[in-house]
This record gives sequence, structure tokens and C-alpha cells, in this order.
Amino acid sequence: MSELPKTFDPADIEQRWYAHWEANGLFHPDRPGAEPWTIVNPPPNVTGSLHIGHALDNTLQDILTRHARLQGKDALWVVGTDHAGIATQMVVERQMALKQQKRTDFSREDFVAKVWEWKAESGGEITRQLRRLGCSMDWENERFTMDPGFSKAVIKVFVDLYNQGLLYRDKRLVNWDPGLGTAISDLEVETIEVKGGFWHFRYPLADGVTLDDGRDHIVVATTRPETMLADMAVAVNAADPRYQSVIGKFIDQPITGRRIPIIADDHADPELGSGAVKITPGHDFNDFEVGKRAGFKPADMLNMLDAKANVVQTADGLVPAEFIGLHRFKKDGMPGARELVVERMKALGCLVSHIDKEGAEHDAEPRTIQTPFGDRSNVVIEPWLTDQWYVDAATLAKAPIEAVRSGAIEIVPKSWEKTFFNWMENIQPWCVSRQLWWGHRIPALFGPKVVNGEIQYFDWSQHFVADTSAEQLALAAQYYPDGCEIAVCDSFGAAFQHDFTSGAYPNKVAIYQDEDVLDTWFSSALWPFATMGWPDENPPRDGEGDHLPLPANGGGGVPQRTALVDSPPHRPSAVPPPRAGGDLTLNGRYPNDVLISGFDILFFWDARMMMQGMHFMGDVPFRKLYLHGLVRAADGAKMSKSKGNTVDPLGLIDKYGADALRFFMAAMESQGRDIKMDEKRVEGYRNFATKLWNAARFAQGNGIVASTSLTPPAAALAVNKWIIGETIRTVQAVDAALADLRFDGAANAIYQFGWSQFCDWYLELIKPVLGQMDAPATGPDADETRAVAGWVLDQILVLLHPFMPFITEELWSKMGEREYELIVAKWPVAEASAIDAEASREIDWLIKLVSEVRAARNELGISPGTRMAMHGREMSPDTAARLDRQSAVVARLARVDHVAGDAPAGGAAQIVVDEATFVLPLEGVIDLDAERARLTKGIAAAEKERDSLAARLNNPSFVERAKPEAIEKARADHAEKSAEAERLSAALARLG
Repeated sequence: MSELPKTFDPADIEQRWYAHWEANGLFHPDRPGAEPWTIVNPPPNVTGSLHIGHALDNTLQDILTRHARLQGKDALWVVGTDHAGIATQMVVERQMALKQQKRTDFSREDFVAKVWEWKAESGGEITRQLRRLGCSMDWENERFTMDPGFSKAVIKVFVDLYNQGLLYRDKRLVNWDPGLGTAISDLEVETIEVKGGFWHFRYPLADGVTLDDGRDHIVVATTRPETMLADMAVAVNAADPRYQSVIGKFIDQPITGRRIPIIADDHADPELGSGAVKITPGHDFNDFEVGKRAGFKPADMLNMLDAKANVVQTADGLVPAEFIGLHRFKKDGMPGARELVVERMKALGCLVSHIDKEGAEHDAEPRTIQTPFGDRSNVVIEPWLTDQWYVDAATLAKAPIEAVRSGAIEIVPKSWEKTFFNWMENIQPWCVSRQLWWGHRIPALFGPKVVNGEIQYFDWSQHFVADTSAEQLALAAQYYPDGCEIAVCDSFGAAFQHDFTSGAYPNKVAIYQDEDVLDTWFSSALWPFATMGWPDENPPRDGEGDHLPLPANGGGGVPQRTALVDSPPHRPSAVPPPRAGGDLTLNGRYPNDVLISGFDILFFWDARMMMQGMHFMGDVPFRKLYLHGLVRAADGAKMSKSKGNTVDPLGLIDKYGADALRFFMAAMESQGRDIKMDEKRVEGYRNFATKLWNAARFAQGNGIVASTSLTPPAAALAVNKWIIGETIRTVQAVDAALADLRFDGAANAIYQFGWSQFCDWYLELIKPVLGQMDAPATGPDADETRAVAGWVLDQILVLLHPFMPFITEELWSKMGEREYELIVAKWPVAEASAIDAEASREIDWLIKLVSEVRAARNELGISPGTRMAMHGREMSPDTAARLDRQSAVVARLARVDHVAGDAPAGGAAQIVVDEATFVLPLEGVIDLDAERARLTKGIAAAEKERDSLAARLNNPSFVERAKPEAIEKARADHAEKSAEAERLSAALARLG
């Protein structure tokens, strides 16, 4: 046994133990014959750094992983990073800009090489930070979504889906980021309130047609006037009597002169504005659907913007020349298309002015508009009609829907199932292509179509999809006429130039590799099985894959094994029964046991893993899906850099230690609720660690050492029987909570047991049995107590280890010789037969009596050192016997001496415990009249504040107008004053 220092220093412990665990391979699954248990981390962006959401997500995963390991399972926590196409390309391009370079100064190949260089030098920051959090991931098999083996899986999935007709090329609207020049996913769109305008315009009816009221125009309104350059229709509701006579007629769009139809569609709401809506299907998601219902084919829908959101000529050539080349908005001090459209419509007499409350005239009605921005570019997102690759998500969604319905996948909390079904049953095609250079390049060649044996050099829509370049070229050779010479280029521009400068006709053709890459959600959807070596028939195990490991020190080589204890790592050999659910594939690692995820990526990642896993593996990717909430600021607001309310988890670790932060995350993680950041609670859990540290030092000083038994020691003393029973009840509570993924329940059960029952009560109750440190007691009672105390402390360390791994491992190693480290110890077994009910009742009664006496003394302001008499009344024989056995403990802990007989007349404090009343005479102890006056005054003050707060909370005006945090504070203050009034009233009543 090594003596513990007086001061608990988390920094020293954490650094030392993590290096030891990793260097000795203790995170690596290596238990032949044991039941496999697998979880995969949501791969963070390789550009990322640890934020508070990562801290929550990975803490919960680590708790489950360490728990499974302690249960003797062959636990694997797959770790890796996502190549993060957009984010990584932006990082590298910013670095290049510092050298006055840009991506297009280099070939695509050279640029990608620069990204790999950046990844090797700087791409492991977040994995080093995950180590600081204590994550017990299998670093020996760290994966990356651009690993050769993983890339092989990505390409296979793309090609297989294409060959099965589930992946196709289509023209649809996408979220287009003009700043980045690529399509982006919904998750990468941030909606921000922006002050804008609502313009009303007159659209003249064509051919002399008028409405029933004689008007020769229809008024439409828009927040995006510039889009009228690509208007294709005006929609009205078929049930709207104002427009029934003109449905099927036409409008001449004032600026372009384009003749567009008036169509009937329920999208037009008669109750909103004029009831008429301009339809621009190439630049609005709702309009796109209206256009399709009206019979417009996507290929025929008009596009008025290029990739940088500058105006281009539409297919019908009707956009006036003065608009061509303008940006959609004001830019560099120059008016944009929006401003010029408004100006021209006003000049044509087609602008309907807005009159404000003061009678002033304005071009537009002021509006606050929910505007989509790219979360990285900070540029307004444009719905843009473009050719992209799509996955038939509706077909792939069928199996996951059934899996959740049947219980094959359990979603926790269950309340998320409704949201899951609603989204999956109405799922849209999934756009999987991105216009970037960094990522998995789409395995397709493009070339001109062949019609009637002739190459159509102006139609480049023919594509050839296969796993390898050679197979793609072979498909092209089969497609083009015999004897045709085929040149393969790296871009459309190069291929187009080749065909029209080299005299290609009619027996030569240039084709080019698709310039797009795959959406990173496409590759990460394969994470549960591609990380295991799929699609190889015999996937590599352990260290045999083609992963790119990142050593803990960030440098080259493998960390050397070190030892903090003399014994070798423990490798249990027990073989648990096989897991239910049939045969497992990929060396027993698929399906994974559970997935921990934020609810915000339920559809972007979780659902897509279900789709791809069930389609390619024939089984669910995980048995359980646990969706946790967000970590919010202390006032409940969502954290964001713009608000300045983010919290740095590494700063909290520096201040309080990783164990304290982890325990806070677990204790606050309640199913279906967000977590409010509270640094005081993190500090409180650091205090919990310190209390446990001091308890271990007390144990060392009193001859209490590591237990040699997994089962409870034999006990005769009631206090030892009681603590054994409480330990077993705690194990039962933790087991039940973790089985239900109730992290808060498990954490709070351990906290209450460790802090209150073990440290505050048990160690205090056994002090007389142990004697003094300079004169330790001997004999059977002392030996029994030391054995029980050592066993209980061991159980606490094992139960607490998944939550607070560092301090528990340190204490485990310092309490005596061990066969193995705590990380691979054995999880406690809850033997209910070891609970002694009578001993539990007696010690619970003792604790309640002492607590009530202490509370009464405190409420009455009696000095802790004052000894008092205590008389019992109406005691049952059992209570009298307990008091007789425990009178010395009551006298020591409550500072009261039991006196037989009735209490003398006069003021006294009365305490009721079960059926008995205990009387504490107060004559000569306190000034009773002064105490009554003090309590009466305190009650009146507390009730006055309580009632004032109640009136405020019952005032609808306050509840409607006050900030949420002000309402919450008022409720908390009301509860506090109510409790204070009740406590003081109880104290007054005790005086008799």
C-alpha cells in the first residue's frame, strides 16, 4: 500500500494513468472467448476541437464502454475521424491564402496532397483532446474516412447502389452555398433572422383578360424580387372566387416579357396577402414542387444564377442584358439584381407602395425574415437547380422503419420515435454529391451521348460507373462505336476543349472523371461496418487493417509499454453465453450494441447508418440508439460563438479535472432533456472526488486495505451488515439505471451512496470500533470492520470507475496489492441474500434520529458543543432496544444523553421518529421567548416573500412579458421561501 498525498491533484493523476492505459493496450479488445461488445464513436471532423457537446457525447460512450469492460465483455470502442470535406478544404485554403495562394493555382492532385500534409501535421488535435477527457478508445485501430480500406467500402457502396437503381443522376433543387460553390446538407444551413422587405408587384394579365372586379392585373408579393427573372407561373387557389375565371389564362411578366400561365394549386392560400403567388421553380423549394405538379419538368425549369449567385441568361433568353453578370444582392458598393428589379418595376408602374402607420410611402413593407445561411461561409443559401447524384432514400428507409417498429432497433428516449417515423416516411431523395476537391471522388466517367450511332458532342450526360478507373473505361469502350479513340481527362473543361480543338469528329471522343466528391454523410453512414474491414470477406482484426494510427504523442512510432503496478494487465477468460439475436458478422462486431448520438444528427447520420447497414449487411447497425440532448448555457440559451456563451471543456478540465466534468455530464443527462451548464456543480463534483480521496486516506490511516474478496465479508455488527446491504442496493440501482441508459440515475445513486452513506455515516459510525490511529483497536469487531470497509471502498471504486476513471484507478492502486488494474477489474454482483433487513432498519433508524436531533439543534441555534438531555416517549420495545444498543453512538454524534423517565415541564423541542417522540428540554439551554420571537419574525418574513412571489407568478402580464430566466428565478425563489417558512414553522412547533 502506497500512502496517498494529502492533496488531491487531478492533473498529475490524469496524465499518468492515461499514458499507462494506452501504452499497455488496455483499451484494445483482447479477451478471447468473451462476449463481444461494440460501440462506434460519431467520428468528429478531423478539423475539429473538443467542444462541450463532444464532452457529453463521449463521456456517455466511455461510461458504457468501461462498464462493459468491467463486466468481462470484449469491449471495443471504435475511434476515428471524418475527413470533413468542406471544413477541411476551407482550413487548407485559408492557410494557402496567407501565402497569397489559391486552390486553383494548383492541380487537383497537388491540392489534395497539400490537404494530406495538413492532416498529418495538424489533423489530430481533437483525438488528443479526447484522451484528456479519458476516452478509452481503441487507438491501436484508429480509423479515418479516407483510409484506403474505408475508401474501398465507400466506392463499392456507391457502385452497388447505382447498379441496383438506387443511386442516380437527377436535376433538382439543392441548398447551394455561393460562397463555397457547392451543395450543402440541411445540417450545414443555419437559419438567422434578418431585417428585410416584402415587396408587392402588379403582374398584368395577357390578351386583355380582366378579373371579375375589372382589374387587369394580379398582385403578387415576394421577399426575393430578383427571382422574378425566372418566374414560370402565378399560382392561385382553385377555391378562391377572385381568380377562378382566369385559371388557365396568362400573365406577361413585366421585365422579361415572358408569358407565364396562371395555375391552380393549394400552395396559394386565399387568406394570405392577395392569394396569388409567383412561382419560380428553379429557385424555391416550395415552387419546385408546385412546378412539378403543374407539369414543368426539372430540365425545363429556368435557372437565372450561376454558382456564385450572379445573374446569367435563362434558357429562353428573356433576361434583359442589363441584368446579366449582376450579383443577386448589393456587392462592393454596386447595386445587385434585387435593387435593379425593384427600380425597373417601379419605373413600369408595377410596384405597389407600402403605406406605414404614419402615412409615409415605402417601396416595401419591413419584415423580419428567417434567412438560411451557410454555417461556414456565412453567405445566404440559394435554392439552386443543378444536376447532382441522388440516393433513393425512400426505398432504403423502409427496412429501418420496420426495424424500429418491431423493436429490432430501440430508440431511447422512445418519444423520438414519432419524429423518426414522420421524417422517414416523408423522406426526400438524398443529394450525395459535393462540388469540392477533398473527399471521395465519385467513381464515374462522363462523356457525350451516342444517338443512332453518332456521338452528340454537345450532350455530356452519359456516365460510366464502376469500382475502378479501368472498369469505367471499359464500359466507355463498350458504349462508343468500334474503333473510336477515347481520351480520359480530369475535368469537363479539359474534355470539352479536347473535343473542339483536336478535330475529334467523328471517331474520337474525350471523356472526363466526375469532378464532384461524395457528401461526408454518405461515407460516415458506413461507419458501423466499414470500420470493421468490410467489404473484405475476411476483414482484418486488431492491428492488421490499413488504418492510419495517430500515436498519443502525435509523433511517429508506437508508445512504449509502461507499468504503474507490478502485475500484468488482467485478461479474464470466462466465456459468457452468446448474445441473443442470431449469428454476428465481422468477427462478432456487427451489429454494434448501442449508438450514442445527439438528437440533431438523427437523420443526417443515425438514420442513414440504418439505411446503409440494413441494405448491405442485412441487419440493423445497432441494437439501441440513445439520443441525448444539447448542453445549453446556464440560462437555457443555446450556446453559440456569436452569443459568446460557449464553454471550453478543456478549461473546465484544467480547473476541476476530467473526472468532475465527466460526472457532471452523467449526473445531468436526463432522458429527453437538455443540460444547463453549471460550473458550480462541476466544482461540487470535484469536491466529491476530494471527499472520496480523504476517505481513502482515512482508510489507510486506520489499517483498511484492498479487499481480497469479490463477495461481502462475513459480518456480525449491525453497522457492517447495514453498509453491506446499502452497497448491494446501490449496485442494484446502478445496474438497473445503466440497463435503461439512465445515466443520471446511475450517477446519482453512486454519489448519494459514496458521499452520504459511506463517507458521512459509515466512516463516522465505525470510528469507535477502529480506535485511534496511534492506538488502533484490535479484536474480532475491529478486524471485521476493516475487512468490510475495505470491501465497500473497493465496490465504490469499481462502480464509480466508468464515471470517474482517473481518481478511482489511482485509489485502487494505492490501497494495496492487486492482481490487475481497476480498468479490467470485475463488476460487482448484487447478491440480495446478503442484505440483512433488521440491521438495515436499525441503522436507518439511528441515522434518522441523529439527523432529526441535529436539524432541531441547528434550527434553534443551539451550539454544537452543548450537551443536552433527551427523553423518549411512547417507544415500542424494538425502539427501546435499539436506543439501548446505540445510545453511545447517539450521544457522540447528536451530543445528547438519553435520560429515562418523563421530561421535566417547560419548553422543549419534540422530535418524532417512527412511533416514538423524543423530547429535548430547553430550559437553561436557550432563551425560549427570544427564540419564539426570532422564529415568528422569520416565518412572517419568509411567508411575505413567498406570497409576493406567488402573486407575481400568477400575474399573466409577468409570465407573458418577462424573460424565461426571470420566470425561472422567481419560481426557484418561491420554492426556497416556501421551504424556509415550513422549516421555521416546524421549529416553532417543536418548542411546545
